[in-house]
Amino acid sequence: MNIGMLVFPDITAIDYVAPADLLVRIPGATLKLVWKHTEPIRTELGWEFRPTASFESCGQLDMLVVPGGPGIGALLDDEETLRFLARQAAGATWIVGICTGPLVLGAAGLLDGYKATCHWASHQLLELVGAVPVDERVVVDRNRITGAGMTSGIDCALQAIALASSPEVAQGVQLFAEYDPQPPFDTGSPHKAPAAMVAAARAKVQPIVAQRAALLSARRRA
Repeated sequence: MNIGMLVFPDITAIDYVAPADLLVRIPGATLKLVWKHTEPIRTELGWEFRPTASFESCGQLDMLVVPGGPGIGALLDDEETLRFLARQAAGATWIVGICTGPLVLGAAGLLDGYKATCHWASHQLLELVGAVPVDERVVVDRNRITGAGMTSGIDCALQAIALASSPEVAQGVQLFAEYDPQPPFDTGSPHKAPAAMVAAARAKVQPIVAQRAALLSARRRA
């Protein structure tokens, strides 16, 4: 299985590192970090890393994975990247979006009529890309698998492993990773966190969400 994980400047590290570390454990799988080139790029926190394959060298992917992060704003009207995703999706068996990555898949026309989720702060934008928003941590609709924010990428990856390989393989990967969440707090969802905390978080991200909404609205009108 040839898995391609789109990476890009200002990506959120956990959105790609954690799922990639699990997905590559599918027996017989290889996983490439794919971008326009293989020169160093930086995460949103400034950590430098290198893609391992370019759009031209990655070959046809069996599983296409798009993580999220602040850098997706530049991707929403990046025609080169959107064309690459649409082209790869036509031949891929599985298409996966994590955090705000589903918005990029949607901008490439890959979520029209599909149920999907994404990070809670941008969830209302899914309709702008033709998706049917579902407020769940992981959503599977045919061969589209989408996950909500950041750490949900782990759940999303395990679901993708189960579907692309077998539940037993996914369970073994979960055991190897010792993924047995026992968080010290129960504020990991806007449904659980105090209202004031959620309001403050929404206010903090509102400018970037508004910018994404404007880009997607303009794209929809075009």
